Amino acid sequence: MSVRIVAYSHWRGNYYIIRRKGYSVNKDPFKEYIKESEPDMRDKGYAWHTAIGLQAVDGLKTSDYLVRTAVRNIEGEISFEEANALLQTYYEQNPACNAQDRTEEADKVSARIATLLSERAFSFTPNEYLSIHRKLFAGIYSHAGCIRDYNITKKEWVLNGATVLYGSATEIGATLDYDFSEEKKFSYKNLSMDEIIHHLALFVAGLWQIHVFGEGNTRTTAVFFIKYLRTLGFDVANDTFAENAWYFRNSLVRANYNDLKNGIHETTEFLELFLRNLLLNEHHPLHNRTLHIRDTFKKTEKVDIETKKPDFEDVKPDIEKKFQPKTASHILKLREAFPGQTIFGRLDVMKVIDIKPSRASELLRQLAECGIIEPVSGHGKGKYQFRHRED
Repeated sequence: MSVRIVAYSHWRGNYYIIRRKGYSVNKDPFKEYIKESEPDMRDKGYAWHTAIGLQAVDGLKTSDYLVRTAVRNIEGEISFEEANALLQTYYEQNPACNAQDRTEEADKVSARIATLLSERAFSFTPNEYLSIHRKLFAGIYSHAGCIRDYNITKKEWVLNGATVLYGSATEIGATLDYDFSEEKKFSYKNLSMDEIIHHLALFVAGLWQIHVFGEGNTRTTAVFFIKYLRTLGFDVANDTFAENAWYFRNSLVRANYNDLKNGIHETTEFLELFLRNLLLNEHHPLHNRTLHIRDTFKKTEKVDIETKKPDFEDVKPDIEKKFQPKTASHILKLREAFPGQTIFGRLDVMKVIDIKPSRASELLRQLAECGIIEPVSGHGKGKYQFRHRED
């Protein structure tokens, strides 16, 4: 059995993982542990890696002290309870110098997330959701575990400073109960993986949009969602959350934002790419810049400047002449749902006209062959837009 010794270079923030055959320097030691064959170390490595990565949703960074504490826990030197206690003592002795320094919050919440992700106990209930928030933020937020009683707005970078319309404070409890009730009733039986991922995206986007708490919603939702996915049989033990936490948040924003006059529609396409990487170990590029609405604004402006406005009534006769009545009806619904240069894919088609994946794929193929729609690159596989019409 190989011997492992872990030493630290405090002043540089590096971590030396020394093995029998030599050593390597790795600024992110958790990836090494995720590759471990020993289940306990692999699971702990994933839990800490994810926990620390999730702090990025609020722009927070953890300390070197936390990472050293995490490595001690993974190596079996200390328990999760001892790790949390060490952090409590550390910050009692080393309080923040100013109110803007949220490193203590990042460290403590990371340790608590890692603890929760290492526990298998879980119940799919609103109380569990509230309990996770309370466990993560007790002693940090005065409202830990409490439903907010005021309405909120948040300026979003991905929306050019606009805000999502979050759940009304007076309806949060009822909305939360409804979402959980609907998900409990939903059956995943006989669904394709595309359909499963689409539904999961809709569920988590809806849960997040309620924004039950004043702060800490995304981190709470992520922890709850990971634990829920495990009950559905998904392993969820890769670095998708750890390395793309901000993308996850921005994709939740895009799944809940409409600006129809500028051609922007709420879409789960970005969230589904994230979930495909998380659940299926696919490797779609997850770049935050692709979520920013400025690209949609540019496309809308280009249509306005370079072409005449596409007129829905103008295309209607041609479509009704070329296709069978049912197919024509489907096309007209899509034309109305995706005006101008709005980009859409198979899942969007399924949602708008309520058809199965195979039928949606066939319809898209038929429209592409007839020159009614054209493929779009740079937005994932299988994305289209309606062609310009020249008068």
